[in-house]
Amino acid sequence: MQPPKAFTLSAHGMTIPAIGFGTMELPHRPAELVAAAINCGYRAIDTARKYGTEEWVGEGIRASGIARKELFVTTKVTELDAREGDFLRSVETSLRALQLDYVDLLLVHWPQPAVPFSETLGALAKAKRQGLTRHVGVSNFTLAMLDEALRVCPEPLTVNQLEYHAYLPQERMLAKLRQHGMLLIAYCPVARGVLLDDPIVGEIAKARGKTHAQICLRWLIQQNSVGAVPRALEERHIEDNLDIFNFTLSDEEMARISALRRRGLRICDPPERAPKWDVETVA
Repeated sequence: MQPPKAFTLSAHGMTIPAIGFGTMELPHRPAELVAAAINCGYRAIDTARKYGTEEWVGEGIRASGIARKELFVTTKVTELDAREGDFLRSVETSLRALQLDYVDLLLVHWPQPAVPFSETLGALAKAKRQGLTRHVGVSNFTLAMLDEALRVCPEPLTVNQLEYHAYLPQERMLAKLRQHGMLLIAYCPVARGVLLDDPIVGEIAKARGKTHAQICLRWLIQQNSVGAVPRALEERHIEDNLDIFNFTLSDEEMARISALRRRGLRICDPPERAPKWDVETVA
């Protein structure tokens, strides 16, 4: 099942599928799950040095038999490798683990305030200029951090990968990213399962004949310049998460789901590396 070409997103010369397969915390059969995702139609795979799944992603890519040029692979450099030399060594380590010559998108995984952004973002740009990645971006950057990153990075930034779902408003960040022609790629797009029990989501899912996760993902990608990288541990869920391109939520349904942002639930907030998050005013 190949996603229609219409459901890709573009930013600064980069084209990325709106839905990718997330590989954080794959506890069993990781390479098989990656291969299964590719074989059912995913063309974007999201990993990171911190996840410990790069080797399995590479194995899954090779097992799928799909040509490298057909795939969009994202990886990330941990905040522990924010210094230029460490950063570039991390990228090379990732490529060896993946057994790839390059990745399509390289992200700074978490901001590192102890290292000047000019050094970290300079290393990110150098990785692109050396052909180790085709595009670059950031992850978990606040509004102020994004402004600084845009100011000091010598190459165009394409995405900010963030936690985003119906329980967590990101209106200010979305406006900022759109202003700069960037994308928001959502991780934890169903709030690690919490949204699957929401009665509003359940009511819309029942009326549409869709799963709760499909409604949550459709709500995300139906917004301008938003993609998502859901994780799934069973092949039927992997396939379901991609099967969201054959229906459209109505304006009323979108508004009902958007109103859930009043809950203000953040799932991923590791105290050892999370920044002071922006506060969104919810009407």
